[in-house]
Amino acid sequence: MPTHARPLRRDAQRNRDLLVTAARDLFAARGLDVPLDEIARTAGVSSGTLYNHFPSRDDLVEAVFADRTATVVQISEHALSMPDAWNGLVHFLERVCELQAADRGYNDLVSRRGPQAAPPDDQADDHARGYTMMSRIIDRAHEAGVLRPDCTLEDMAFVTWGIARTVEATSAVRPEVWRRHLALILDGFRASAAHPLPEPPMRPDELARVMRESC
Repeated sequence: MPTHARPLRRDAQRNRDLLVTAARDLFAARGLDVPLDEIARTAGVSSGTLYNHFPSRDDLVEAVFADRTATVVQISEHALSMPDAWNGLVHFLERVCELQAADRGYNDLVSRRGPQAAPPDDQADDHARGYTMMSRIIDRAHEAGVLRPDCTLEDMAFVTWGIARTVEATSAVRPEVWRRHLALILDGFRASAAHPLPEPPMRPDELARVMRESC
């Protein structure tokens, strides 16, 4: 029989919620490297309480950004519902980049993992579903002949990495200039603009290694 986690006591749930809220606000303002002790102080709980709920920083990050996975799924669904495959691809990338630009913590997370990274075997259903839908967005653009044929899902990492750095460097001066960067990248993805590329695309295992070693 499947086992289910026991619900938290009311006070424990309150502390967990306070920690997630404090972490979300601090990550959004300053990125993922905010000291965990500072998050605990902001939440008004002890560091021990934080580690009881979240034994590692990764556990806290997963809790803070769990809703982003569902959001990416919704974005993907809408992109796939659009009649024009190119517009669907552009919609997907623009919306994901908007999430990056609005939240420094999520910008850090995407630059380290990428929404296009294949999920681990034990990952939540939403993550696996989002990965499948993103693959379909790429396949559909290929089938329509609007995306250069040598462009792969793994190549989308260059979008998220590039936009992440642009957002980080320009947000205090020109917070919307990442849109220009994205438009330049998208022009390079068009089938009509394709020229032979000097290197083959990264394999999924290579991308997974890059993401793993950059964390």
